[in-house]
This record gives sequence, structure tokens and C-alpha cells, in this order.
Amino acid sequence: MPDRRADIAIIGGGILGLAHAWQAARRGLQTVVFERRPRAMGASVRNFGMVWPVGQPSGEMLETALRSRDLWIEVLDASGLPYRPTGSLHAVYNPLEEAVVREFAEIGPGRGYTCEWVEPEEALKRSSALVPDGLRGALWSPGELTVDPRRILADLPAWLAERFGVELQYGSLVRSIGLPRIETSTGVWHAERAIVCAGDEFQTLYPEVFSESGLVRVKLQMLRTVPQQGWELGPSLAAGLTLRFYKSFQICSTLPAYREWVAGNLPEYDAWGIHVLASQTADGAITLGDTHEYGDAPDLFDKTRLDELVLDYAKRFLRLRDWTVAERWHGVYCQHPLQPYFRAEPSPGVQILTGPGGSGMTLSFGLAERTFQLT
Repeated sequence: MPDRRADIAIIGGGILGLAHAWQAARRGLQTVVFERRPRAMGASVRNFGMVWPVGQPSGEMLETALRSRDLWIEVLDASGLPYRPTGSLHAVYNPLEEAVVREFAEIGPGRGYTCEWVEPEEALKRSSALVPDGLRGALWSPGELTVDPRRILADLPAWLAERFGVELQYGSLVRSIGLPRIETSTGVWHAERAIVCAGDEFQTLYPEVFSESGLVRVKLQMLRTVPQQGWELGPSLAAGLTLRFYKSFQICSTLPAYREWVAGNLPEYDAWGIHVLASQTADGAITLGDTHEYGDAPDLFDKTRLDELVLDYAKRFLRLRDWTVAERWHGVYCQHPLQPYFRAEPSPGVQILTGPGGSGMTLSFGLAERTFQLT
């Protein structure tokens, strides 16, 4: 069989790889995507589907997230894939949470965030899913949107192939890259350029780069309810614990006091890095999570107690018609302890981009655009 050719090869069929494939193909480059599995099965399908600019730190990463959201909408509108541009609410139920959110609502707009404090009555108008008892108010941000990650990763590749002629090589393991030669389990390709977006799996191609990268693996546990028939969540929802998770809120002088309160009063949530978000999928199901376990070898087995903690906290601020859990799973992603993502060039013409630290859905299209702007 003769060698096949492309202008650029994308290794990894997750959302970061598909975003790069779109950026390449719309520039007229003959593009091939290699994914070692029959379909994407990693972190890109094991998340909330939230495009969440409000969680990114101000400056470059917030700008990248906002640009990424605009590109997401362009792709979703062009492909006809569904999404929910419903914004987000961070609901607060104690004075320390309220202090953080009020401070963020005051200083955030000056740092590039579109947000405002809303009183309980207004918060409940925006989402009837909020528990009204004890609600002190919320941070309203209109910029967030939600996609169904499983549907996106299932249907977006076919649209890229049909619309732009992207070649999809699923079930094809890339064994080595020595441009222009790329050896795979299904044959040899030639390409002038390669972009590796395979999460921590790039370790198999560039073990030395991975060992020196500083990347850390993170395991999270999540759940999904049965579809909430005829019922809309409205904005994606978060509560107080989320304030200590996203770096955007680190601009608040009131945050340390709240962190200390959580450590003293909710020690299990603190120990397992738990915060709770709620988003709705295309079929009406509610995705809930998540927990965080850090280490090079995350525990293979899930912990029932962590699921219980997530559900218990969710019920403090969320009202659902049906709390029946239909699915439970865990995902593993990698992140850098100091950098918002990891980029490397192990050899001329080859780039590695990975480790957006749980913000892959939010940043993917913006990071992909930046890749092509830098070269």
C-alpha cells in the first residue's frame, strides 16, 4: 500500500485535536486526524460540556476563553450541533460566600468579566432550580454556554470530514513521528507538520518530554441523572465551593477567609478538592461533579463516598424533578502546576499542546487558533 500524504497531521481526536483540525482545514490545509481508539473516550467526553470563561484568570487566559467561546458558536451554528447559551449562576448561601461574590461582581468587570451581583429574587427568576431557602444572592454571568460533550465528539468529526475534507483515521495508533514520515498502526503517512493533542498519552511518543514537563494527572468523579423530562435547568449552576476552585476568584481579598472556613467546616470536601457544578445535556439529563485526586497513578477504583458528598452538596442549592442517577464515571486529565497549559516543540515541525487543566472545553478553540497564529 503506498504511503498517504497530508499537509498536517493532528494526533488525538479529543476536542483539542478537533479544534486544531478545524483551524487547519479552514486555512486550506489537507488535514488528517489520528485517534488510537475507535472513538474519542478520554477527558473530552467525561466532562460537563461547559464553556466557562468566568472561571479563567483575567488577562491572556480570559481573553483566550472569550475568543474560544466565539469560535465555538461559529462552529456550532455552522454544523447545526445543539448548545445552550444560558450563562451561569454562582449561588451563595453563607456570609463568607456572599462576600467573595459581591467583591468579584464589583471588581470583575474592570478585569474583563461580564458579570453582576443579583439578589435572591432575580436569581430565582433566572433559575427555578435553585433552592430558595437561605439563598443570599448569586453572581450572574451571561457568557457561559453548554454543549453535550458526547454528542460533540461523536458528530463534529463527521462534519469536519464532510465540510472540509478532513481525513479521519480512528483506530490508528501513531507509533513514531519523524517528519515528514509518520508511522501508524494502519500504515505510513507523510506530512509537513504534526500537532500532538493526545493528553498525557503523548508520553508514548515523547517519553523524555513528558518526564520533564511537570504535568500531573488528575482524576475526577462525576455523575449524570436521568433526563429531566420537560424541565429546563436554565443557567449552569455552581455554589460556594466553586469559588475556591477557579483561578478567576483569586483576585478577591475575601477568598482566604472562605477557604479557611471550608477547611474547618467541610474537611472532606477540602481534602478531596470537591466543588459542585450542574449542567444540562441535550436530552435533559443533569451532569453533576466533581472531585479531584492528584498523582501520577490515579486510583483505578472509584469511591462511593465521594459520589455521596457531591450529591449531598448539590441538594443544598439545586432542586431537581428526579435525582435518579443514571451514570457514574471517572475521568483523568493532566495539568501543569504553574502554567495554564503545556506547549512544546520536540522537533522541527512538531508541536505538543496539552494540559489545559480541566478547561479543555473552554479553551480548545482559542488555543488552536493561537497555535496557527504563532507559526
